[in-house]
Amino acid sequence: MRKDMRIAALPIALLSIAVGIAGIASPEGGMTLRRLYFATPGLFYAVVAVRSAMGLGLILAASSSRWPRTLRALGAVVCLQGLSAMLVGLDHARAIMEWEGMQGSALLRAGAAVALASGSFIVFAVTQGPSEEQRKAA
Repeated sequence: MRKDMRIAALPIALLSIAVGIAGIASPEGGMTLRRLYFATPGLFYAVVAVRSAMGLGLILAASSSRWPRTLRALGAVVCLQGLSAMLVGLDHARAIMEWEGMQGSALLRAGAAVALASGSFIVFAVTQGPSEEQRKAA
């Protein structure tokens, strides 16, 4: 089962890498996409659920990864991103998104670079299991 969870983390990583590359190449396109899922409450809450599920997937895959603590922390951050958006509400989340857009493309590209780096780290962490030392310690 543990190997299955590592495999389940790969689509999360690939999505993060794709978002990062697209956001670096076209920050305005990323903002357009974000505006779409903030358009209706149904889409907004669907994105919250997907993001929370992605974080939970990373947390579950962490135990059989090369960097379990770091991957658990990253999963927790992804879960908290989804839950915090839900807690502040749709209108406040829209206001935050618009503020980010007004700061210029440098901030949007920086966020995309973080997504790209996170996705790359996830691929690195889950493509091979824990080292022998980590297995013995567990």
